[in-house]
Amino acid sequence: MKKAYYHLPGLFEFYELYQVFLPLFRRHRNWFYDWCDIGSIYGAPADCIWGGGRAGFGEAEPKEVLELMQGYGISARLTFSNSLLREEHLFDKKCNALCALFEQKSAVQNGVIIHSDLLLDYLKKTYPGLYFVSSTTKVLTDFQQCHKEIERTEFRYVVPDFRLNKALDKWETLSQPEKDKVEFLCNECCWPGCKDRKECYETVSRKNLGENVEHICQAPNVAEGYRFSKAMKSLAFISIDDIQDIYLSLGFSQFKMEGRGLGSALILEFLLYYMTKPEHQLEVREEIYLDNMLDLF
Repeated sequence: MKKAYYHLPGLFEFYELYQVFLPLFRRHRNWFYDWCDIGSIYGAPADCIWGGGRAGFGEAEPKEVLELMQGYGISARLTFSNSLLREEHLFDKKCNALCALFEQKSAVQNGVIIHSDLLLDYLKKTYPGLYFVSSTTKVLTDFQQCHKEIERTEFRYVVPDFRLNKALDKWETLSQPEKDKVEFLCNECCWPGCKDRKECYETVSRKNLGENVEHICQAPNVAEGYRFSKAMKSLAFISIDDIQDIYLSLGFSQFKMEGRGLGSALILEFLLYYMTKPEHQLEVREEIYLDNMLDLF
């Protein structure tokens, strides 16, 4: 059976959590499922105009973040999925400095999650040491369009819209190299019937460009916010049983967790559910909660 690789949220946003969790994951590897591992951790600092998906609020120092990732041999991904970039935005000093820093040679290559083809062309020429991931903010709900995206050689991975997760009859028609590029979004809480998802992402792009805009979500029960229990009831939810019994068996190995805009306590619940053996979940909670460096509330 293939191993599942998780792509975790909050590279900058939850740096303090990963400072505690990663040593625990290495020191007590037997507490965690042996059929899974960490493929990457993704995110963006606050005030990055190339940012998208979620408005960044990470305050951790980039050099410290990179040092942590390199110390544990984990790929770091910059989430630069703004869909509305123009030529003049390509020369932003902060975003360029981040790419230059994360392009530095190390044992594990770092990447960029990207939406804009304008930015993609620029980064390919300017920072060829990075790899690229096609962002779920493209809202690729049509399988044929998604397949065309997977065929693009510029991308190492492609994250489809979560509403394609269970189109198994279509996914199993891919070749193995194509399957290796697909990165499923496991725990999306968004209403599957949403018709405004692209507009929602564009609003975030505008915010990161400094515009004062808001998107009014029309989904049922939107006032509840993100609930993992609600995500689990979604027809698009990918459970650990689904990963083991279906997706790995079909030849898929890449799985993304959303959550950059949530709190560290909820991210911990994702790490417990997707990675931690049930008999050791309390021990992991105790180790995390009792560490005074981590302010969960």
